[in-house]
Amino acid sequence: IALMMMLSRLIQNSVCRHYVSSLSVMNSCFSSMSLQGNEGETVTVLRLNNLADNPGASKKGRRVGRGIGSSKGKTCGRGHKGQKARAGGNVHPTFEGGQTKFYKRLPKRGFKNSVHSEPMLPLNVGRLQDYIDMKRLPPCSEDDPWTLKHFVEAGLFNMTSVKHGIKLLGKGADRLKSPIHMEISRASNSAIEAVEAAGGTVKTVHYNKLALRVLLKPDKFQPPLPRQARPPPRLMPYYTSWENRGYLSPQMQLKKLKNAAGSSEEVNQES
Repeated sequence: IALMMMLSRLIQNSVCRHYVSSLSVMNSCFSSMSLQGNEGETVTVLRLNNLADNPGASKKGRRVGRGIGSSKGKTCGRGHKGQKARAGGNVHPTFEGGQTKFYKRLPKRGFKNSVHSEPMLPLNVGRLQDYIDMKRLPPCSEDDPWTLKHFVEAGLFNMTSVKHGIKLLGKGADRLKSPIHMEISRASNSAIEAVEAAGGTVKTVHYNKLALRVLLKPDKFQPPLPRQARPPPRLMPYYTSWENRGYLSPQMQLKKLKNAAGSSEEVNQES
């Protein structure tokens, strides 16, 4: 009886082992099963049980400071004291042992003038026409031209963004149809031609930081307001040139005198 029981147990164990092995083979076959496409492309089915990193993709970091048997104990391979033994301390990449560094041995060439640069904000004539069509700019005339304050109040620029002035550019000149009159910091030749072709006028006026503050924020000053400063010598050729429609050019000064004389004659006639 005991012998028969032992034989039955052996048979059951062998059957179970065979069943488990067959299940594992089927599972591995199913996990690596490939689907054949129309063009013979092999697509492997991805399952959670075979999802893993590529061999060698991840590597465990070296554990230091775990005793002398690990070969990286106590000083952790940094040695005794010194600059490179400190936490966060190391030699600068350009250090060459005390001799003059390579970037200092090279001669200097050129210069950078960004400290004294005066970048202007661009304003295209096509954008002005868009704001005229939206009626966001008030009417202007030769006696009452637009200034930088009108552009800020219309929402073309933020008041804090106007650091040195605004320059008028000629992009969208084919869309400009309305005659406009303005006083602006600078203007390109194409923009001047487009404005004058539409029946308008352009006058370039110099504004330093104080003049810009007086123009944009007159409520910050008590009367009398500070007088507008003349341009520095390096900018004087620009604002005395008629090609740039400078407000100090002889043609612009003569035009100003004629307008003043005409207005005085009208006052005399009315009186």
